[in-house]
Amino acid sequence: MTPGPGQPKDSLADWLRIRTEISWPSWCGARLVSEAPAPDSFRNFLMTIRGGRDSEGTSRVLTALDLAFADAEQGTPLTFALMTKWQRTVLDHDLVGFRTMPAFAKGGRERYGMAPDSRARFERCLSESAQPDLPLPSRATRTYLDILFFHPFGDGNARAAMLALAFVLAREGVLLDQIHPLQTTRWADDAEGAADLAVLLGILITAAERRPSHGRQS
Repeated sequence: MTPGPGQPKDSLADWLRIRTEISWPSWCGARLVSEAPAPDSFRNFLMTIRGGRDSEGTSRVLTALDLAFADAEQGTPLTFALMTKWQRTVLDHDLVGFRTMPAFAKGGRERYGMAPDSRARFERCLSESAQPDLPLPSRATRTYLDILFFHPFGDGNARAAMLALAFVLAREGVLLDQIHPLQTTRWADDAEGAADLAVLLGILITAAERRPSHGRQS
């Protein structure tokens, strides 16, 4: 869909254009824990950014986080249907589906277009969260950005992206003990920024695995 006069360009199209061209970083990996520790870091992060202004909403997103971790423990594939289950809890209503109109974010500076195959393309992108030939930090980063830039829901997309990030990591036995360094503005046409985020995520994963206090600090 062509933007009207004065509208920003289609940032989803920008993301899909660069997505396959990003030079994702290599990663030597970290040991996987035998039992996933309690998700204190994700819980503390969500409570810090939301708790003071929306206690009920924070409680709902923490419940959705528990659902995401339980699904990860079962090795469940990441699908839009699974994300919709979490989002019903986050938003506290059952009428949750893929958006039907263009969406906007960052004060209107990014516009995410809508096409007949948008949901199908999103599903394909989600399936690549398990792509075996791409290191975990890059896969998790790409999934996180997929959700931000597809903007699939009418509301709560930042929360949905964070839940999916936690899910992709936990599905492979990885849990961060620091989340806040990841919280910065991301742009759909920034290939270097996407790669840099994957580098940062890899550092955080490795650092968490090396700390004796792994899983007990925020």
